[in-house]
Amino acid sequence: MAYLNEQQRSQLRDDLKKLKFNQAKGRVRRMDPKARLVYVRNAQQVGRWLTRYDLEGLGTRVTLIEENRVVNDDQKLENEWQMVDVIVEPLPDNRN
Repeated sequence: MAYLNEQQRSQLRDDLKKLKFNQAKGRVRRMDPKARLVYVRNAQQVGRWLTRYDLEGLGTRVTLIEENRVVNDDQKLENEWQMVDVIVEPLPDNRN
């Protein structure tokens, strides 16, 4: 399988940003049979949660960034997760 070049990574980022989190996660997992989940909802920044996949067959790393907002209704507290950004970058061995 060929590695993705810069233009293809940019196109992938634009496509993933239009999707909801679960749809984007499913699409990334189906793209490459060698896809590896690195971490799920890892809080490395305040108010942002990151989920990262390494697509080794495509030479690409995809990071999905979500924000959480707490909604206070009269009866209960609820969390609203919203995907705000996607980072698509090459793996070290991808020179395209």
